[in-house]
Amino acid sequence: MFLRSNIQRFLLLLPLLGLLGCAGRREPESRWAGVLGPELNAMGYRNWVVVCDAAFPVHSRRGVRTLSVDGEIPEILGGVLDSVESVQNVTPRIYLPRELRHVTNDRAPGIDEYRRQLEKSLHGHPTREMDYRSLSLMVEDSSNKFSVLVLKTGTTLPYSSIFIEMESAYWDAESEREMRERMKKAEEKKLPG
Repeated sequence: MFLRSNIQRFLLLLPLLGLLGCAGRREPESRWAGVLGPELNAMGYRNWVVVCDAAFPVHSRRGVRTLSVDGEIPEILGGVLDSVESVQNVTPRIYLPRELRHVTNDRAPGIDEYRRQLEKSLHGHPTREMDYRSLSLMVEDSSNKFSVLVLKTGTTLPYSSIFIEMESAYWDAESEREMRERMKKAEEKKLPG
């Protein structure tokens, strides 16, 4: 049984492994986009996708896969969200670095246009902000237990990386809280007294 489930996982990841080859290799969108849907279907709650800038480090840690892709963050993010929206098992929780809104165009030419493009690429999804270092540490900590897919783009702007934590698409925190309350009330009714 253990061997069978590991073989099934390997077969699911085989197309992605073929694309990864060496971490510095760039793949055209048609190749990475075709793999992303099945990869996201295999991913679940608490897995991460990072759409990052060109300087983002390649992690050697097990659980982190890096794929260098042709394109800029807004374009790749739009493709990722298209893929996430097409699956039924996960929904994105999107984090932006808090520093992004404070980077000025005189220090990082193009950042204003980047923010405009990013807004369109988010498809109306809400975002949360955290310090970049905190986001990096969250992803690093998560990679100890969960999968992280890093899509390294050609974007060369500071604090432009986007961090996406996968959540269950069919069971949210509010549903969980309500169920736990009902369970607690049911247990209290069973107690003598």
